[in-house]
Amino acid sequence: MTATDRSIELISAAAQAAADKLAHDIVAYDVSDVLSITDAFLLASAPNDRQVKSIVDEIEERLQKEKGVKPVRREGEREGRWVLLDFVDIVVHVQHSEERVFYALERLWKDCPRLDLPEDAEATRGKGEAAAREGGE
Repeated sequence: MTATDRSIELISAAAQAAADKLAHDIVAYDVSDVLSITDAFLLASAPNDRQVKSIVDEIEERLQKEKGVKPVRREGEREGRWVLLDFVDIVVHVQHSEERVFYALERLWKDCPRLDLPEDAEATRGKGEAAAREGGE
Protein backbone atom coordinates (compact mmCIF):
# COMPACT_ATOMS: atom_id res chain seq x y z
CA MET A 1 0.00 0.00 0.00
CA THR A 2 1.20 3.53 -0.66
CA ALA A 3 -0.02 6.96 0.33
CA THR A 4 -3.05 8.07 -1.65
CA ASP A 5 -2.91 10.89 -4.17
CA ARG A 6 -5.04 12.95 -1.79
CA SER A 7 -2.57 12.41 1.05
CA ILE A 8 0.34 13.42 -1.16
CA GLU A 9 -1.59 16.52 -2.24
CA LEU A 10 -2.21 17.47 1.42
CA ILE A 11 1.43 16.82 2.36
CA SER A 12 2.63 19.07 -0.49
CA ALA A 13 0.30 21.91 0.52
CA ALA A 14 1.29 21.60 4.19
CA ALA A 15 4.99 21.47 3.32
CA GLN A 16 4.71 24.60 1.18
CA ALA A 17 2.84 26.42 3.96
CA ALA A 18 5.58 25.44 6.44
CA ALA A 19 8.30 26.58 4.04
CA ASP A 20 6.51 29.90 3.53
CA LYS A 21 6.71 30.47 7.29
CA LEU A 22 10.44 29.60 7.29
CA ALA A 23 10.24 26.15 8.91
CA HIS A 24 13.46 24.14 9.03
CA ASP A 25 14.18 20.58 7.95
CA ILE A 26 10.83 19.79 6.35
CA VAL A 27 10.51 16.11 5.49
CA ALA A 28 7.60 13.75 4.79
CA TYR A 29 7.31 9.99 5.05
CA ASP A 30 4.85 7.54 3.54
CA VAL A 31 3.86 5.50 6.61
CA SER A 32 0.90 3.74 5.00
CA ASP A 33 2.63 0.34 5.02
CA VAL A 34 3.35 0.43 8.75
CA LEU A 35 0.39 2.38 10.16
CA SER A 36 -3.29 1.91 9.49
CA ILE A 37 -4.34 5.22 11.06
CA THR A 38 -2.75 7.58 8.52
CA ASP A 39 -0.93 7.62 5.19
CA ALA A 40 1.84 10.12 5.75
CA PHE A 41 3.73 12.18 8.32
CA LEU A 42 5.14 15.65 7.75
CA LEU A 43 7.88 16.85 10.09
CA ALA A 44 9.04 20.46 10.37
CA SER A 45 10.81 22.52 13.00
CA ALA A 46 11.46 26.08 14.10
CA PRO A 47 13.94 27.72 16.48
CA ASN A 48 11.34 29.25 18.84
CA ASP A 49 7.86 28.65 20.22
CA ARG A 50 6.28 31.63 18.47
CA GLN A 51 7.47 30.45 15.08
CA VAL A 52 6.23 26.91 15.78
CA LYS A 53 2.75 28.36 16.41
CA SER A 54 2.96 30.54 13.30
CA ILE A 55 3.85 27.55 11.12
CA VAL A 56 1.02 25.48 12.60
CA ASP A 57 -1.50 28.28 12.04
CA GLU A 58 -0.38 28.70 8.42
CA ILE A 59 -0.61 24.97 7.68
CA GLU A 60 -4.07 24.75 9.22
CA GLU A 61 -5.33 27.87 7.41
CA ARG A 62 -3.86 26.85 4.05
CA LEU A 63 -5.26 23.31 4.14
CA GLN A 64 -8.69 24.59 5.11
CA LYS A 65 -8.70 27.32 2.47
CA GLU A 66 -7.11 25.42 -0.44
CA LYS A 67 -8.05 21.80 0.28
CA GLY A 68 -11.20 22.09 2.38
CA VAL A 69 -9.87 20.09 5.33
CA LYS A 70 -9.63 20.83 9.03
CA PRO A 71 -7.64 18.87 11.58
CA VAL A 72 -9.69 16.42 13.61
CA ARG A 73 -7.21 16.89 16.43
CA ARG A 74 -4.68 19.54 17.43
CA GLU A 75 -2.36 18.82 20.35
CA GLY A 76 0.46 20.61 22.13
CA GLU A 77 -0.52 24.14 21.16
CA ARG A 78 -0.30 25.62 24.66
CA GLU A 79 3.37 24.80 25.12
CA GLY A 80 4.33 25.63 21.54
CA ARG A 81 7.20 23.15 21.62
CA TRP A 82 5.61 20.34 19.63
CA VAL A 83 2.26 20.72 17.92
CA LEU A 84 0.54 17.82 16.22
CA LEU A 85 -2.15 18.36 13.58
CA ASP A 86 -4.13 15.24 12.69
CA PHE A 87 -5.91 15.54 9.35
CA VAL A 88 -6.67 11.76 9.31
CA ASP A 89 -5.01 11.20 5.90
CA ILE A 90 -1.87 12.95 7.12
CA VAL A 91 -0.37 13.92 10.47
CA VAL A 92 1.78 17.03 10.77
CA HIS A 93 4.38 17.44 13.51
CA VAL A 94 5.83 20.92 14.00
CA GLN A 95 8.51 20.86 16.67
CA HIS A 96 10.79 23.31 18.38
CA SER A 97 14.30 22.56 17.09
CA GLU A 98 15.38 21.20 20.50
CA GLU A 99 12.49 18.73 20.59
CA ARG A 100 13.24 17.70 17.02
CA VAL A 101 16.79 16.73 17.98
CA PHE A 102 15.77 15.09 21.27
CA TYR A 103 12.89 12.96 19.94
CA ALA A 104 14.46 12.31 16.51
CA LEU A 105 11.25 11.10 14.85
CA GLU A 106 13.22 10.56 11.65
CA ARG A 107 14.87 7.55 13.31
CA LEU A 108 11.47 5.94 13.85
CA TRP A 109 10.42 6.36 10.23
CA LYS A 110 13.78 6.02 8.45
CA ASP A 111 12.73 2.77 6.76
CA CYS A 112 9.61 4.39 5.29
CA PRO A 113 9.81 6.00 1.86
CA ARG A 114 10.33 9.74 1.79
CA LEU A 115 7.78 11.73 -0.15
CA ASP A 116 8.79 14.37 -2.68
CA LEU A 117 8.03 17.89 -1.52
CA PRO A 118 7.84 21.28 -3.21
CA GLU A 119 11.24 22.82 -3.99
CA ASP A 120 10.89 25.46 -1.24
CA ALA A 121 10.32 22.75 1.35
CA GLU A 122 13.21 20.58 0.09
CA ALA A 123 15.51 23.62 0.38
CA THR A 124 14.92 23.76 4.16
CA ARG A 125 16.83 20.56 4.88
CA GLY A 126 19.82 21.15 7.13
CA LYS A 127 18.84 24.73 7.98
CA GLY A 128 17.94 23.88 11.56
CA GLU A 129 21.36 22.34 12.18
CA ALA A 130 23.11 25.27 10.51
CA ALA A 131 21.16 27.78 12.64
CA ALA A 132 21.97 25.82 15.81
CA ARG A 133 25.69 25.82 14.95
CA GLU A 134 25.68 29.56 14.25
CA GLY A 135 23.81 30.29 17.46
CA GLY A 136 26.17 28.15 19.51
CA GLU A 137 29.35 29.78 18.27
